[in-house]
Amino acid sequence: MITAGLRRAIVAAAGRQDADPLLRPGPAPGSYTSSLPFRLDPRDPRQAAARLADRLGGELWIARAQVTGPGFLTVTVTHATLARLAIRIANAGPACAHSDALAGRTVPVPRPAAAAGWPQARAALAAELTVRLAAAAGATMSTERTLVPAPAPPPPGPVAEAIRYAGPDAVRFALARMPPGGRPPEAAVLARHVPGNPAYAVRYAHAAAAAVLRWAAALEIRPAGFKPRLLAEPGELALLDALSWLPERVAAAARRGRPDEFAGYLAELAARTIDTMSTTSFRKIPDITSERLWLADAARTGLAAGLGLLGIAAPPRL
Repeated sequence: MITAGLRRAIVAAAGRQDADPLLRPGPAPGSYTSSLPFRLDPRDPRQAAARLADRLGGELWIARAQVTGPGFLTVTVTHATLARLAIRIANAGPACAHSDALAGRTVPVPRPAAAAGWPQARAALAAELTVRLAAAAGATMSTERTLVPAPAPPPPGPVAEAIRYAGPDAVRFALARMPPGGRPPEAAVLARHVPGNPAYAVRYAHAAAAAVLRWAAALEIRPAGFKPRLLAEPGELALLDALSWLPERVAAAARRGRPDEFAGYLAELAARTIDTMSTTSFRKIPDITSERLWLADAARTGLAAGLGLLGIAAPPRL
């Protein structure tokens, strides 16, 4: 996807395969900022950024590469590149979350563990999810297994009680989103079917995007042609921008051993999806454009890929 391609382009421009662009969101949708120049030339990062910008300027999919601030490199992709991300993600399926950001690294596969308490359950799940995310980012497992086998059901305790009350997917997402030393979630909160509950909102957002496609299919309306200029509403661009970060957020969470950061990203992506799917442009199905169907499909695909990496089902209906 965009960040994976940008990562490779910046690394090639720097001439160092071990260089991490350390990407972060830029000032507008479709813009990405790298702090790599500060590592390439700590004494004069602006000069290093200028060299990178000059080398990236010839890429047809890049609208602008420039030096910003004290020495950051900010790259803005063309509007067509950002808009066509809708087609690329929809066609890629679960692979839309994959990259080669951690290629060459080896990560150990932890043994499945069951835990009754929240801190222990969070630690066990964090170890499992770090391996899942690392594998998606191109890392090599230390055993022949590519995914961690599911742990045994938790023994009697607060986690098991929460699962019985709120359901396994809600509890698993809450555990995935729980930072080290974080406050244990309340089962009553996890069970709420409201967008303000992230454990529900991410699955609801997937169902909302799937509903747009289902309603369109019932009217025999399907994605066909694609004109990038027809995806230009601020909400649509914000959703595309959020989707563009999917593989990068996977790799960053695996690199830091913080799957809670990836779960937090999914919650943000869900909020963008819900906002966009709730607009008139997506709810008036008989008049919906092909481009917006592609975007709905991309949102559904990206959320399903993210939930899959967390080991959580992505229901088409809720």
